[in-house]
Amino acid sequence: MLSIAERMILMKMKRILVSLMMLTMLTGCGGASSGTQADTAADTQTAPQEAEVEMEDENTGDASLDDPRNQDEIGEKELLVISFGTSYNDSRRLTIGAIENALEEAFPDYTVRRGFTSDIIIDHVMRRDGVQIDNVTAALDRAVDNGVKELFIQPTHLMNGLEYNDLVNEAAKYADAFERMTIGEPLLTSDADFEKVADAITSWTADYDDGETAIVFMGHGTEADSNEVYPKMQEVLTEKGYANYYIGTVEATPSLKDVLAAVQAGTYKRVVLEPLMVVAGDHANNDMAGDEESWKSAFTDAGYEVECVVRGLGENPDIQQLYVEHVREALK
Repeated sequence: MLSIAERMILMKMKRILVSLMMLTMLTGCGGASSGTQADTAADTQTAPQEAEVEMEDENTGDASLDDPRNQDEIGEKELLVISFGTSYNDSRRLTIGAIENALEEAFPDYTVRRGFTSDIIIDHVMRRDGVQIDNVTAALDRAVDNGVKELFIQPTHLMNGLEYNDLVNEAAKYADAFERMTIGEPLLTSDADFEKVADAITSWTADYDDGETAIVFMGHGTEADSNEVYPKMQEVLTEKGYANYYIGTVEATPSLKDVLAAVQAGTYKRVVLEPLMVVAGDHANNDMAGDEESWKSAFTDAGYEVECVVRGLGENPDIQQLYVEHVREALK
């Protein structure tokens, strides 16, 4: 009999194969936008979160409630918010949209616009919902065409990894197109960022912290060096006295097996699962909270009462304000 970890790997491989088949179909039809994300759909080294490819045509909310922020008439000062993206409409509005709204409120002199790095998600949303979201190239071209003089780019990326580096390299091609161009830092960059995110997520989950509950945050993970953000966040939480908080990843380490062993070493009766991701997309809904071959089923099979809190970090007002701080600091 296959272990839980082995069954999850098989499911993951099946999803990657489906994604690659869809990508081949899109490319053959001319449907995929240009860019490295479409070319490397399953390459976690190049795109650490590209496995967040949501090809299911399930009901993920009303797309019309979300503003794609792809309008022209930008003005001379633009704040371009770059995200990996998600095809889960409600989560996109409550996370990425909420971050964009917070930045718009904090910086009224700037026009806020949106760009996604995942061409696969852009194509899927367009095909399913008829909503056009700019990729990075399209967003930068839109800024040029609108005569933007001062461009500030703020990524909603969790970490300073390969995907962030791809964004910096793409933006560098447009450096001469603007009088001033600045790029902000990802969410977890400085030591102060880790402290603030730790405070935000522990405050957010305080109602579950009853002394008998293990609170587990599931991140994406990457084989790149930037994966170090996860053990560092675990270290910060432990140093702050949150011994019942655990950080794991879907794609790297700490793995589900690592986290399950750590929780079993305690005396917990209940486990609360929550994504350590900006959006609550495919990984949160399926790898974490799915009824089969998931983190939820693994902890349930281990004898724990399990509750899944499916919400992205972008829904947290303190996280939104941390992005605001990043922009304010960079604008200095």
